[in-house]
Amino acid sequence: MELSDKRLVVTGGAGFVGSRLAARLVADNEVVVADDFRNSEREWVPDGCELVEGDLTDPDVVAEAITEDVDAVFHFAADKDAGADDIDQYRVNNTLTENVVDRMDAVGVDNIAFTSSSVVYGEAPRPTPEDYAPLEPISIYGASKLGEEGLLSVYAHSHGFTVWNFRFANIVGPRLQLGAVIPDFIHKLSESPDELEILGDGRQEKSYMHVDDCVDAMCHVVEHADAPVNTYNLGTRTTTSVTTIADIVADEMELDPEYSFTGGDRGWTGDVPRMRLSIEKLSALGWEPSGSSDDAVRQAVRELLPEHSH
Repeated sequence: MELSDKRLVVTGGAGFVGSRLAARLVADNEVVVADDFRNSEREWVPDGCELVEGDLTDPDVVAEAITEDVDAVFHFAADKDAGADDIDQYRVNNTLTENVVDRMDAVGVDNIAFTSSSVVYGEAPRPTPEDYAPLEPISIYGASKLGEEGLLSVYAHSHGFTVWNFRFANIVGPRLQLGAVIPDFIHKLSESPDELEILGDGRQEKSYMHVDDCVDAMCHVVEHADAPVNTYNLGTRTTTSVTTIADIVADEMELDPEYSFTGGDRGWTGDVPRMRLSIEKLSALGWEPSGSSDDAVRQAVRELLPEHSH
């Protein structure tokens, strides 16, 4: 689907990744941002976008955002706390997606791009391709994303939808909020420059991708893949350990702290300690990341320092 001269809805379009995508899309399209500002900021809504404010678990809010003249929906809205251990997160995320696809079906909108996550794979061999099975998530967040992917598959195969599922690696960059490792380290070192507590053993190792690469890859896939269900990993070919992230943050802040570790091989219940996605399918479609995982982390640290240091 060509992303120009369209009317597009971005749910969660005032959030970390959603706002960057909305800013890119609004240059050539009419863009509606739907957000309740629970995980986002009003000032992040890009200039030129229409705003529908409200909770998308409310069908009336969904109906206001998704109208008959919409060409596609980019669905970011979610409870994004990957460390949550509460079944309500599953219910909320699936209710959001149920409301979105039900409204789309009712008004004849049949294109949806969905932000899934690498956590749907659980603890899988690395690098993990999109056709890896069985999918066995180990967190409520991962289970919620897998449930949403399943629902979208039904709408693709039984209701004529075209679906793009994006299984994100760790996306980093400006506007990344506390709770993610980079802003957490910046915040901790701003508070106490001589010491840094690291969750787990520091050897957790994952792929990090800059938000601008993420947005660019999403647009490329939507414009070049047209099967009923198009599932793509978004990440880099390399990984970065938590201790290396600490080293990069300390280096950029010109500090030399002592590290301490909480112990164990993962940072929290449901954490996948090692993750690297295969991006060969993405590469075959003609897209490559601009840099390595370490490059993405260092760029993000430089962008986040003004936001989180004090």
